[in-house]
Amino acid sequence: MRTLAAFLALVLLVSGCTRVQRTEAWERGPVPDRGPAAELRLGFFPNVTHASALIGLEKGFFADELGATTLVPTKFTDGATEVSAFLGGSLDAGFIGSGPALNAFAKSDGRAVRLVAGATSGGAQLVTTPDIDSPDDLAGRVVVTPALGNTQDIALKTWLAETGLDGRVEVTNRDPAQTFAAFTKGEVQAAWLPEPWASRLVLDAGARVLLDEAALWPGGRFPTTVLLVRAQFLAEHPQTVRALLRGLLAAESWAAEHPAEARTAVNDQLAELTGKPLSRPVIERAFAGIQLSHDPIVTAFPELARDAVTAGIALRPVDLAGFADLTALNTELAALGRPAVRDALN
Repeated sequence: MRTLAAFLALVLLVSGCTRVQRTEAWERGPVPDRGPAAELRLGFFPNVTHASALIGLEKGFFADELGATTLVPTKFTDGATEVSAFLGGSLDAGFIGSGPALNAFAKSDGRAVRLVAGATSGGAQLVTTPDIDSPDDLAGRVVVTPALGNTQDIALKTWLAETGLDGRVEVTNRDPAQTFAAFTKGEVQAAWLPEPWASRLVLDAGARVLLDEAALWPGGRFPTTVLLVRAQFLAEHPQTVRALLRGLLAAESWAAEHPAEARTAVNDQLAELTGKPLSRPVIERAFAGIQLSHDPIVTAFPELARDAVTAGIALRPVDLAGFADLTALNTELAALGRPAVRDALN
């Protein structure tokens, strides 16, 4: 028995060392460029705040730029699951909220992911029943966010703390579709939601806007959705990451030049992914509240890191050194004769 135990301990020790060595191998020094990846596993949400991803998929911008690399789109409905996919190595790149993006970086001690571009600014609102006229009216009410620790959850809890409502409001987490149903039944009175769900509650369920998150940020700009890439994938397949970024920039430019067609492309993807398109008023209102932008607004992330502490999601602000790597993005922008995005974190 003792011999068997010693053997199992040795197996565990060897496998543990192998895992550590495998993790450190690409981090210790220059990594050889392995050329284009055979496939790119790309995460995204079926939300209007992920419009760049949906347009890139619907119009083929990503696939065109990736060429022989097989694109494997992967739908997520919450940031925590996408973070787990990144940390488990089953996702190479993904459109994700700023809160989960920071969480993925923090959970891996800054090793697993890199912020390589922005995608969307804006597109989140606190909507309530018509009888709520001021923040104080929220006392004793139920306010919903999509998921614990997601971008809107952190924003709500930070705002509650800053307005003196912390502890006076019940915060719960539900999938936005469930929130919509609960709101119509009177089970919840308020929700901090991304688009298109804020617009759906306003136009389809009679909610009113108590606060647009844009009002809380300088110039109304804040990173709602960003593009993360697994750090090892970025190190080994920089050409593939650049191709993905070219697709993102192409989707963004096309949407700016064809706004009506862009709304249609997003709605077509939503219909395919969820089984039902949005009504024309909802898709137009949702689009009016967002700005597609490759700029990840890195200057906002130190505050976002502090907000995670205020919201009780993190014990201390994550060290952001190494979080953003905009080299590939700026290379592609330079090739297009466009100005670089400044990385103010490094």
